[in-house]
Amino acid sequence: MTGGAGFIGRRVVDAYTRAGHEVRVLDALLSDTHRQRVPPPLPDGVEFVLGDVRDRETVETALHGVDMVSHHAAVIGRGREILDARHHVSCNDLGTANLLAAMAEAGTRRLVLAGSVAIYGDSRYDCAVHGRVLPGRRSREDLDAGRFEPRCPECGTELVSSAVSETDPPDPPRNIYAVTKLAQEYLVGVWANETGGQAVSLRYHNVYGPNIPYQSPYSGVAAVFRSAVARGEAPVVYEDGGPLRDFVHVEDVAEASLAAERWTGTGHRAFNVASGTPHTIGDVAHALAKAAGAPAPVACGRYRIGDVRHIVASPDRIIRELKWRPRISFEEGMEEFATAPMSGLPT
Repeated sequence: MTGGAGFIGRRVVDAYTRAGHEVRVLDALLSDTHRQRVPPPLPDGVEFVLGDVRDRETVETALHGVDMVSHHAAVIGRGREILDARHHVSCNDLGTANLLAAMAEAGTRRLVLAGSVAIYGDSRYDCAVHGRVLPGRRSREDLDAGRFEPRCPECGTELVSSAVSETDPPDPPRNIYAVTKLAQEYLVGVWANETGGQAVSLRYHNVYGPNIPYQSPYSGVAAVFRSAVARGEAPVVYEDGGPLRDFVHVEDVAEASLAAERWTGTGHRAFNVASGTPHTIGDVAHALAKAAGAPAPVACGRYRIGDVRHIVASPDRIIRELKWRPRISFEEGMEEFATAPMSGLPT
């Protein structure tokens, strides 16, 4: 497993070992997500290899005796990755290409990719007059005026959002991270077609849970708000607090990775991994502040150009085909998350 020392990767490793699998972890412990080059505690029997997925010899050695790869090694988006595009593309796409080439040579034919909802860009949008439409990016003029909902490109009416599915085409990527995650899926699809391999892409939504890194980009606002309440501060909510996201607990994400083994098809198949019950970012801020006894959230009205208003995708396919279902509700998960330990807290 690549990236098995990370926030999500460690929980996936736990799930696989509980299921009786032998696990080997390959992780470079990059400073992007690890403060020290020391592997975290892993379950008994898990073999740890310190190495970079971009290094051909390291990957070839790590693949010896492996019949399936869970690929979680990646640099996570932080909203300013254009300033370090080379690093993101190298880690996420060159690393994936190197891994796939080594798997082809080794005859390893099963892969689970940690994908991202970021490839969709926005949710679906419908106009009461013109039906399904594809709105342009929100203008600075509208945002300055507090008009946050996307508008119909034909008549200017506020649009109604709904969940996307795996059959919806990816939106033109909004940032370098989304570009690299979409490229990963294309690379994996080509590998599966050319080798006869079996590949599953799990498009993770906003993942949260205990031991998330302090101010982690893994789940965007959830980690930012959790970091604020850890400092005893009021979470600051952008726009009017109304953007919709889907927050899925890391334990449910780990079980989804395990469920990916149940897919028996050939080629490449994508699955959304989401709770199926979206909430606004305001909901998250209020839930965390209340549970932690922190000051109430403040809606500042500020915005970031390029942010999408809503991004929600349906988990119906993974529920139907892989018999996976999220177990941890928003209320239960946020209650736990509000006071759960975080890694990398400043001292």
